[in-house]
Amino acid sequence: MTSLAESINRAATKSHDSTKYRPDIDGLRAIAVLSVVGFHAFPAWVTGGFIGVDIFFVISGYLITTILLEGLARGRFSIPEFYSRRVNRIFPALITVMLVSYVFGWLMLFTDEFQQLGKHIAGGSAFISNLVLWNESGYFDTTAEIKPFLHLWSLGIEEQYYIFWPVIMWAAWKRNFNLLTVAMLLLGASFTLNLENVRENPTYTFYMPQTRCWELLIGSVLAYLSLYKIQSFGKAYNAVDHFLAAIIHRQAPAENGQTIRNIISFIGLGLIIFGLATITKTDQFPGWRAIFPTVGTALIIAAGSQSWLNRTILSNRILVWVGLISFPLYLWHWPLLTFARIIEGDIPARNIRITMVVLSFALAWITYKIIEKPIRGNRNRFTTTALTIAMIAVGALGFTTYKLGGLPDRPSINNMNKALSQFSGPLWKYATNELCLKKYPYEESKDFGWWFCSTNKDENPTLLLFGNSYVNHLYPGLAHNKDFDKNTVLSLGTCGVGSPDYSDKTILGGTDPCTGYRPDRQEAFIFDVVKKAGTVKYAIIDGLIKEPYGDYIKSVEKRVNYLLSQNIKVIIFIPHMTFDYDIKKCFVRPMSSGMIESCTTGIDKKEAINKSFKPLMDEILRLHPQVQFFDQNELFCKTGRCSMILEGMPIFRDQVFHYSEYASEKMSEEFATWAKVHAPEIFTP
Repeated sequence: MTSLAESINRAATKSHDSTKYRPDIDGLRAIAVLSVVGFHAFPAWVTGGFIGVDIFFVISGYLITTILLEGLARGRFSIPEFYSRRVNRIFPALITVMLVSYVFGWLMLFTDEFQQLGKHIAGGSAFISNLVLWNESGYFDTTAEIKPFLHLWSLGIEEQYYIFWPVIMWAAWKRNFNLLTVAMLLLGASFTLNLENVRENPTYTFYMPQTRCWELLIGSVLAYLSLYKIQSFGKAYNAVDHFLAAIIHRQAPAENGQTIRNIISFIGLGLIIFGLATITKTDQFPGWRAIFPTVGTALIIAAGSQSWLNRTILSNRILVWVGLISFPLYLWHWPLLTFARIIEGDIPARNIRITMVVLSFALAWITYKIIEKPIRGNRNRFTTTALTIAMIAVGALGFTTYKLGGLPDRPSINNMNKALSQFSGPLWKYATNELCLKKYPYEESKDFGWWFCSTNKDENPTLLLFGNSYVNHLYPGLAHNKDFDKNTVLSLGTCGVGSPDYSDKTILGGTDPCTGYRPDRQEAFIFDVVKKAGTVKYAIIDGLIKEPYGDYIKSVEKRVNYLLSQNIKVIIFIPHMTFDYDIKKCFVRPMSSGMIESCTTGIDKKEAINKSFKPLMDEILRLHPQVQFFDQNELFCKTGRCSMILEGMPIFRDQVFHYSEYASEKMSEEFATWAKVHAPEIFTP
């Protein structure tokens, strides 16, 4: 213990690279935040910019562990004081951004958007955004680009690390364990979990602290080595420096460690640049690729503030300024870009994104100067207590907003309540019911992350909905339509009827319900239910692709043939049309001037779907003339044009064009009218 304390004290007093302020680290922060902002605003240009978060992780691990080590060695270690400093550092800017975003949401967001905002404010205030986002992930999740606090996942991981790491360090110190050994063991375990999970469960690996903390631990290990163990390698370090200097310089300078520092820093920068240039969002990340930004960052920090790169480039006044405002800049930029996308209903134009980035810098500077900096160094306990209470209040406000369904009675949207309510159904409201789960227990449903299982009666099924989520969204209408009240409607599963290459998909994509062995097992389960029941008279198939190809048609025919062999009559729904823009653009947003889109298209769109789908129809009818086809697009194209709005109500609930509850009900009425002529037996199972 004595040697460690002495080494730390010696480092703190003699070294330029211990607790003394290092402008080069702020420059490194600038690279990190500019990478992230660039990726979010211009993803086509800064394709690997998201690795800036990994740079932040290493910096945070290094700085926090340095502070904790010095506190331990000098007998001034205090967990309450540590957390107090974190509160004063993080809470002011975060509370400000959350409150401003909440006010904007109150004025401008639709009910479902405001409800989600409330949920994410609650998660962000509790520093569990990463867990909330992971729990939401999957096929039916809202697109990431319209989640204003998506970026708080990284803050969640950092704060979770700060909860456990100081306690672990304190316990190891008290028990006289080697802190370096403890850190290395944890780093190795976390990195192993990262590699083992990133292929099969990339979403889980991305958001979980145990699969990401190795990045912070790299900084922690570096802090330990910088303050203590580096002294043990002094002779070897000088020897390598002398050797490299002799190779590089015509006349080797005196041994001062500068050559090796410069080389290390440039290697580190090269790794970061390589990561920015080669890593894309389609890669399995973090995985082994995260080594480039993390190790690169560690090398730059290890090179010290006196290396040429750190002293000249990273300590540049412009980069240091960006580094100083990096935290509020990180907090502001994503909500601004997200709100712009929500209002626009699509990716904002380039000039809008540029404006949002400039505004982010302005707000970040104001937040830093007026809010963050004055409070940051305040050691008054009252300040910490007040900030904690304020954060709890903000979290409670967000949670209440979420639980109250996005406050649908807000004055700004009160006149649109009926239409806006459709954006929360029907899939989320009818995805499962206890009656179905009890009657059809599916042991492997835990592997799917999401399992649609709904039935309207505790009886054997007579009407089966078979297909992907596009058949599931028919369930609310059919289950509640009085014309079908003699039927027991059953909707199971989330995967499609075609896709003959199911068996070739060996990778499980986290919560994606239709990868790997899942579709085959789902289908086998559904067919087993049908066969054992022996009561299904009709099967409705929906969710087929609009332009079926040869193998796909054969795959669909195989499944149709099986249903027919079970004496089940088959009705195939022709794929419903989709549009090129978000349906929310069809409604006047609060404080907006009017409708953005006409929300209609020519009848030729419907005719194009029928034409492209005709090869499948012809082949099925050639082999099975008793199969019937229902054109669901007739409902939306009665006036010579096709519309996303039906009697003032949206026909879709989301950006992937699932029917709203209202549209599902109307579709069941349309189908009942058709069936009374073409399939009357469906009403008397």
